[in-house]
Amino acid sequence: MRRLPVYLLLDTSGSMRGEPIEAVNTGIRVMVSALRQDPHALETVHVSIITFDTDAKTVVPLTPLDELQVPEITTPQSGPTHLGLALETLGNRIRGEIRRSTAEEKGDWAPFLFEMTDGKPSDLQVYEEQCPVIRAIGFASIIGCVAGPKARKEDLAPLCDHVVALDTMDSAGFTGFFKWVSSAISGGNRSMGATSTVDLPPPPPEIQVVF
Repeated sequence: MRRLPVYLLLDTSGSMRGEPIEAVNTGIRVMVSALRQDPHALETVHVSIITFDTDAKTVVPLTPLDELQVPEITTPQSGPTHLGLALETLGNRIRGEIRRSTAEEKGDWAPFLFEMTDGKPSDLQVYEEQCPVIRAIGFASIIGCVAGPKARKEDLAPLCDHVVALDTMDSAGFTGFFKWVSSAISGGNRSMGATSTVDLPPPPPEIQVVF
C-alpha cells in the first residue's frame, strides 16, 4: 500500500504557552481521531510532527496512523520562533523518509505539509533561504495557518500554497482547523512528482482562507 505522508510543523515558541498550546493538543487529538474513522486514511496516512521554538524537534517521526501515539506538545517559558530552522529540519527528514518511485514499484503519494504559527520567523534569513528548498520537494499542498493578532499572512506567502487565519487561539478555533486538516488529507492523494495542487474542502466558519 502506498503511503500518504503528512507533516505537521507546529510553533511552540514562548507566546504559545498556556491556552494556545493546550488548544493545539486538543486539535491534534481531534484530527487523528477523525482520520482514523476513514478506512483509506487508516491504511495510507503516515504522520510526522515537528515543533519549533529556539530549537526544532522531531516529536514524532513519520509513523503509520494506526500506530501513532499522540504526544503532549509543550512550550518553553519564552523564546524565539525559528521557523527557518524547522524547515531545514523538515527537509532533512523528508530526504530520509519519503519513498520515491522506481522502475520496480511506485513510491509514496506526494506529502502534505501543514504549518501553524502565531508570529513571524525570528531567523528570517534562514527562513527565506529554506522556502524555495521546501517548495522544490514536491508537496501535494503546503498549507499555513496564522493564529492570533501577531501572525501575518505575508510571512507565510513565500512558503505556502494556501494560508488560513484564526482570529482566536482557543480550543474551538484550533479544533476547527485540525478537523479541516483531516478533511483535506482524506481527499488529497496524488502521485509524487505531479505539479498541480489539490483542491481544499470548504473551511469551517472559524477559519478564514487568506489565499
